[in-house]
Amino acid sequence: MTETHNTFCRICEASCGLRVEVEGERIVQIRPDRDHVGTQGFACNKGLHQHELYDSPDRLKRPLRRASDGKHAPVSWSRALEEIGSKVRKIRDTHGPDAIGMYVGTAAGFSLLHPIFAQGFMDAIGSRSMYSSATQDCANKFAVSRLVYGFPFTLPYPDLEHTQMLIVVGANPVVSKWSFLQVSNPTQRLKGMRARAAQLVVVDPRRTETAKLADQHLFIRPDTDVFFYLAFAQALLASKAVARARIDEHMRGFDAVAAAVAPWTPERCAPVTGISAEAMHALVADYIEATRRGGAALYCSTGVNMGRNGSVCYWLQEVINAVSGNLDRAGGTLVGEGVIDFPKFAAKRGILMREDRSRVGDFGSVNDAFPGGLLADEILTPGKGKLRALFVTGGNPLITMANAGRLREAFGELELLVTLDIFPNETGALAHYMLPCTSPLERADLPFIFPFMLGLQSRPYLQATRAVVAPPGEARDEATIYLELCRAAGLPLFGSRIAQGLLGWMMRRAGRKQDAGQLPALPQERLLSLLLRLAGEGSFDALLRDTHGRPRDAGEGGDFLGRRVHTPDGKVDLAPAKLMSALAELEALHRSELGPSRRAFRLITKRDVNTHNSWTHNARRFVGEPGEGRDTNYLYAHAEDLARLGLEDGALVDVSSDTATVRVPVRRLDDLMPGVVALPHGWGHQHAKGLGVASRTRGVNVNLLAADGPEALERSSGMAHLTGIPVDVEAAAGPFDPESWSGRPEERWAGLD
Repeated sequence: MTETHNTFCRICEASCGLRVEVEGERIVQIRPDRDHVGTQGFACNKGLHQHELYDSPDRLKRPLRRASDGKHAPVSWSRALEEIGSKVRKIRDTHGPDAIGMYVGTAAGFSLLHPIFAQGFMDAIGSRSMYSSATQDCANKFAVSRLVYGFPFTLPYPDLEHTQMLIVVGANPVVSKWSFLQVSNPTQRLKGMRARAAQLVVVDPRRTETAKLADQHLFIRPDTDVFFYLAFAQALLASKAVARARIDEHMRGFDAVAAAVAPWTPERCAPVTGISAEAMHALVADYIEATRRGGAALYCSTGVNMGRNGSVCYWLQEVINAVSGNLDRAGGTLVGEGVIDFPKFAAKRGILMREDRSRVGDFGSVNDAFPGGLLADEILTPGKGKLRALFVTGGNPLITMANAGRLREAFGELELLVTLDIFPNETGALAHYMLPCTSPLERADLPFIFPFMLGLQSRPYLQATRAVVAPPGEARDEATIYLELCRAAGLPLFGSRIAQGLLGWMMRRAGRKQDAGQLPALPQERLLSLLLRLAGEGSFDALLRDTHGRPRDAGEGGDFLGRRVHTPDGKVDLAPAKLMSALAELEALHRSELGPSRRAFRLITKRDVNTHNSWTHNARRFVGEPGEGRDTNYLYAHAEDLARLGLEDGALVDVSSDTATVRVPVRRLDDLMPGVVALPHGWGHQHAKGLGVASRTRGVNVNLLAADGPEALERSSGMAHLTGIPVDVEAAAGPFDPESWSGRPEERWAGLD
């Protein structure tokens, strides 16, 4: 008998409403929920076929422990927990709590309880050694928001329903969905903007899928976005089109930032960006006119974030939106409100606001976490606080982080490496223990922290879901695992023996009918119901009765400035000292950009529409059958560049940076600027021998080409430089060898990671 369950997707921020058909304990089909209040019948190919990934025979179903020969074998939960707990105690007692670290991946963010309990585990240890995937793609926004608005999760977003002009820089929402905003069916939403005569402009080194929907596309040289924003700000301020009364009432630092951007005219910046002064002046004039007619917004994402100056870029964008009068205004940019006022609660208590400094490089923490690009150094550098144990939760840093070859060597020196995941991925292959977790469809949930606590939704709603199917084997949710790790280590969750005891009692009471030796599970629905009641939203069961989601009021602007800014004086800081000093350092970069290039090309990122980051490659649905050509990534290049290099479409090429060389087939893509090449991320799974499909794909890990370490990271945010990387491209020096791999900069090329 087939049962249909209403739920929502948890593999990206769109969180699309789904209807899942189940026969027995197996999902047989997933369809969009056409009556969903927020997503209205949209879902992407990955969301509709995610169950094919979770049904893989490679799923982790029991804890695995690595033996002395490097092979993993099943171990009971009780033994795994006790051995890990004992090792944690020993390392903590001998070397101090900071010798134990945690890396939090993107997947952890799409569950409400997972990141809360992961932090609770680290609080129990007393360790500050937190690292996350944010410093690969978005920590610049958190760092800037703390300085400008007083809290890192204050993240204005464009009012898509009412704006008269949207300028998208370094983002491709048609393929990638939206970042820091829940927007389903972005193609339809952007077409809806065009239908009401709102102007859409895309600034990008590639004529992306989003650019093809736009009124105007401006090519820009990769990693010169900071000069685009400087020129835009200078032209705007020179026009005197600023909301002076708003600035005086709600902001400070205007005169300082105006003086700082004054030298950066469109004429001066044009030779660097490739955007003519005439085009820039016209763009700013259109922005001013759209502001007058009803609101305009600048928006950026990873193409800007991951460059050398992502923090300065985002800061200047926020300054432009603010001083033009578009911040906190219908048609401009809005600041959402969650079901609880998390920024107010957290800012008062210093949550995500610690002033920690890293042991290596003296970087400040962002969201109470250090740069991921320091992980290898923190493991390899002797001294007090040297990382000796690492928990990796919901992530795969050996694919996603810069200079993954060096990081692999560092992981080999850890005394304890534990992964919490649904698959035995590359990082798991090196782990001492792999702990099996539930998939998104195997747990009860509420929308993750951005919509639930911050209201980052273009069409706000709230929804509850039960587990659609039971987890396979002995897989457990991460909240349960961290609670039990605390017990095994003799360290109470959040440092509270009351919380540890109460939650442990709840878990064992809920699992009292369970077979002996198995790990019980936390009663997730009861915990989620408690959160809802504290937020004044009723019970979990009551929310479940709103099967297509419960709509919430949409933001209209006018409720942020003067009310929800958490700087000491309640005013938006337009000129934070840290960012002003970073701005002063751009003269040297400008001179270098005008000079000859060290390498022939700039490498940018490109999302593969059939896959999702690094974790969907283990299903044939997403990578195809061998020989179809979908089981690898490609280096994309313009026809002019292929002709200049004497290369045919499909030829093998070596792509070299300062850190490594990778070998990959090339494909013609005339949507790119000449001189720009693109290589999709997330590939290179040949070391994950436990992944029967992914390990046989032929793709390469583009992040081998990026540098790590203190000198390679942006100072303001700790972000790695993952786009706009200078590279050389030449015909391959040898055949395609999927078993070769290195990543060492002194060797000529790294075949595959």
